[in-house]
Amino acid sequence: MKEYLPIEDYGLLGNLHTTALVSKKGSVDYLPFTRYDSPTVFAAILDNEKGGYWSIHPDAPNVRYKQQYLPDTGVLLTRFLTEEGMAELTDFMPVREEEERGALVRELKVITGEIRIKMECKARMNYARSGHRLKKLDDGYQFSSKGEDSTQFRFVCNAPVEERDGDLYGDWVLKQGETLSFVIETMQSPTAFKQQELQSYTAAAFQETVNFWQKWVAKSNYNGRWHEMVVRSAITLKMLTSYKYGSTIAAATFGLPETIGGIRNWDYRYTWIRDTTFAMYSFLQLGFRHEAQQFIDWLMRRCEEIKDPADLQLMYAVDGTSSLSEKVLDNLQGYRGSSPVRIGNGASKQFQLDMYGEMVQTIYLYDRHGGPITFEFWQNVKRFVDFVADNWHRKDHGIWEVRKHEAEFIHSKIMCWTALDRGIKLARERSFPAPLDHWREVRDKIYFDVYYNYWNEERQAFVQYRGAKVLDAAVLMMPLLGMFSPSEPRWQSTLKALEESLITDTLVYRYKQDSALDSLPGKEGTFSLCSFWYIENLAKAGEIEKARLYFDKMVGYSNHLGLYSEQIGLQGQLLGNFPQAFTHLALISAALELERGLGSEKAERSGSLSST
Repeated sequence: MKEYLPIEDYGLLGNLHTTALVSKKGSVDYLPFTRYDSPTVFAAILDNEKGGYWSIHPDAPNVRYKQQYLPDTGVLLTRFLTEEGMAELTDFMPVREEEERGALVRELKVITGEIRIKMECKARMNYARSGHRLKKLDDGYQFSSKGEDSTQFRFVCNAPVEERDGDLYGDWVLKQGETLSFVIETMQSPTAFKQQELQSYTAAAFQETVNFWQKWVAKSNYNGRWHEMVVRSAITLKMLTSYKYGSTIAAATFGLPETIGGIRNWDYRYTWIRDTTFAMYSFLQLGFRHEAQQFIDWLMRRCEEIKDPADLQLMYAVDGTSSLSEKVLDNLQGYRGSSPVRIGNGASKQFQLDMYGEMVQTIYLYDRHGGPITFEFWQNVKRFVDFVADNWHRKDHGIWEVRKHEAEFIHSKIMCWTALDRGIKLARERSFPAPLDHWREVRDKIYFDVYYNYWNEERQAFVQYRGAKVLDAAVLMMPLLGMFSPSEPRWQSTLKALEESLITDTLVYRYKQDSALDSLPGKEGTFSLCSFWYIENLAKAGEIEKARLYFDKMVGYSNHLGLYSEQIGLQGQLLGNFPQAFTHLALISAALELERGLGSEKAERSGSLSST
């Protein structure tokens, strides 16, 4: 039986339409085809018996594995080190404009010695719910789903393969310098090639893919101390961003558990307004203006479609459609038995006030750093600010998307304050007409409400919701958004309480589940997102050396490729959907704040020396 590998043992591939996960052992164990939220054709990471996979590996004992990305690219190298020799597997997905031209290219080359190589290609269509047909073609094989999803793809290889029970197998002995090439691609691809042209196709596609990523990275204006981690995070965000629509999904996967054997297994292959607004700002800060413009265009279309601001959803499909009904895949056992495995996301219909603040903040930042918004767009923005002014006091499900309860969460109030504050600034800076006096009055009411009604004398801290004693790491956004200064006494006391209750070294829990409104059973790991928020807070407060130390420690919690899932377990294992966009954009933001702080320190030291 195929083994489950740790979540951190995977690398990400992407073509800006969909993603794949490749293990350190050379197996493609996850691939929705051909869009991020399409049904999977390989999903062994969610069921090692029925999920399907495509493995290329040495048939040898005591194999050692190494994996890396080619610098500044999305091209993944996996090395197999055996007693007989060394082989190298190169995996990538060519970036094409059309979603319908999806392909995954694999090339194996023996570097030294003589090695026996085996291959298994076991496609399992429609989340392994549908059977498939395998048909021999003049140039390869055709896999076709028997289900309603009608998925088809072509398999091409430059060596003989064997068909058994609808799966493909290969068994070859290769000597030093010999190469095997493999491609799966959509049947309707206009780039279709003859089997004898396979190696020339893969060579050209490799160079095009390397050139695409290196040219994209070259647009970045970041030249700081953590170049490798920041660029890898940017590439990861780009892989999770739709070429066609400009929207960024929350994570590549669905169903990966927040704790092994637990039920917190959600589908993150959608565009959260909250997450993508932060991603847009990260792209802007790094100099990727095109990506920021694309998302603003996507957001403008959502604003234009919505007649009532109350109808704004917290998440959408990448194409902006709003039907994300949640279903359970009973046929999949889940990662290491963690069930249920869900597709769709029922939280899409929750009422969440914070997303209005994140949306207005994004538009404000884009107007300042990306390009001026139009008056027509402003009229839509004004509708949402007016909505916040009228509804800021309402209960909602909060940033953590509590399933069964609503409350007046502090994070939602912080973001309502942000919506009004940024709306006021945007109107003033652009001289847009707006009821500024009314907005200021409501903004100040929210400030007083948070300052007095969310303060708990016993905890000496701001708490999760009105009347609670529970602490919530989401309050780390207060100084980052400028609601409170890092030197505000109540904020400093809150940070101390967080450090005593939710923070261990640089690992941060979002809240304690046994004392919060969270009604789901089971534990979870620490939130990497919150860890980077904490580090950014330290840097903003001038604790530069501590922030730098903790940042470097958090870098050590990434996997071997610099990727993060949503959470980190108490044994340092990665948990939850992988890789997660929110964590990578928080890493970028923390790194940039640290750069500013270190630059200020250097300038101060230089000024001090010059004055002596």
